[in-house]
Amino acid sequence: MTRASLDKQPHEVASMFDDVAERYDLTNDVLSLGQDRRWRKEVAKAVDARPAQKILDLAAGTGTSSLPFARTGAYVVPCDFSQGMLQVGKQRQPWLPYTAGDATRLPFKDDTFDAVSISFGLRNVQDTDAALREMHRVTRPGGRIVICEFSHPTWAPLRTVYTEYLMRALPPVARTVSSSPDAYVYLAESIRAWPDQPALAGRLGKAGWSRVAWRNLSGGIVALHRGFKAS
Repeated sequence: MTRASLDKQPHEVASMFDDVAERYDLTNDVLSLGQDRRWRKEVAKAVDARPAQKILDLAAGTGTSSLPFARTGAYVVPCDFSQGMLQVGKQRQPWLPYTAGDATRLPFKDDTFDAVSISFGLRNVQDTDAALREMHRVTRPGGRIVICEFSHPTWAPLRTVYTEYLMRALPPVARTVSSSPDAYVYLAESIRAWPDQPALAGRLGKAGWSRVAWRNLSGGIVALHRGFKAS
């Protein structure tokens, strides 16, 4: 089994997710106490996919996050750099156009998509700023980006409890449900090291996105950032 380090070497991260692919969705459901379903609904609302629109779902994994977009009649492309995740997804939803790709070097032309979404994946990219610029490049003028990512609880007591859960409770729980519990030790460490809400908003602005805003979910355990590409 592979555990990635916080310098996020792409081959390590991809291999780690290959290892957890089969039970990834189940494990996330257990570890988030079912909250991940609510978070994905909020992502779908923020993306606001419409029929015939083109949606890029980055770090799509097995494609679970892509299904709400597909149900609207939009053309959604699930993209991930873990071959294991894509293979599991293709078995479950063979009609989706799964595409292998690195967020820092996307295999798409400029101005292709009406919206780009990435849920719980930007944190695993080695070069966050390069990925934000690439997402900007492949989005059409007037298009939007939606990022759903673990963040920093805004209420100090919740922040303390959450940090204790991440470092003490999460790895033992992961051992009971995941095929690769070490991956969830990395998960806990990477969440703690991730920038807070204003810092991520600032990085979106530097990458070219305008009208950047965010909304906290579950008290800031997760944050939903949104921005637009100038027309």
